[in-house]
Amino acid sequence: MKGLPRSLSRGNAQAQTVSKIKVAVNHTVTVSATGAAIGFGTVVLGGLPEGQLKMIAAACKLDFSGSGADANLSDTWNGDFGIGTTPADDATISVGDVDVIASTALGPAVAEVAPTANAINGTDAVFDNTAADLELNLNVLVDAADIVDDESVDLTVTGVVEFTFVTMLDD
Repeated sequence: MKGLPRSLSRGNAQAQTVSKIKVAVNHTVTVSATGAAIGFGTVVLGGLPEGQLKMIAAACKLDFSGSGADANLSDTWNGDFGIGTTPADDATISVGDVDVIASTALGPAVAEVAPTANAINGTDAVFDNTAADLELNLNVLVDAADIVDDESVDLTVTGVVEFTFVTMLDD
């Protein structure tokens, strides 16, 4: 019998060229406000594989909720989130803070539970992870009017993030 077995036995085995990682999310993000500013927080979802990573697409489906009884968080809070290779270090999320999933609006929440957030990103990007030190960071903002000044709140985030990429020039 010719066909498939014969075809499979020819040539060198090929390495998988397209990969997808699926990250289950079940994290707590502490969001802190400084003065009357927007509250921000970040949590690491996981590391990325070593090499030059050419992002093909990323998608996520996430649920954000407060405790349901946090006096420092409005029951109808609004905010934004993004996923990137750098953690948020101020009350804005931009550049590397959102280079995997762009800034996406959340809310308004009901009883501190935001509507399910679905986000997709098909923007071409190449990440130099030859040092194997890049991480997926979930960065969250809560509107200034919805978090008490100089306080922190814990948001529970559950769901999934998928990242599809090609690895190039890995040693």
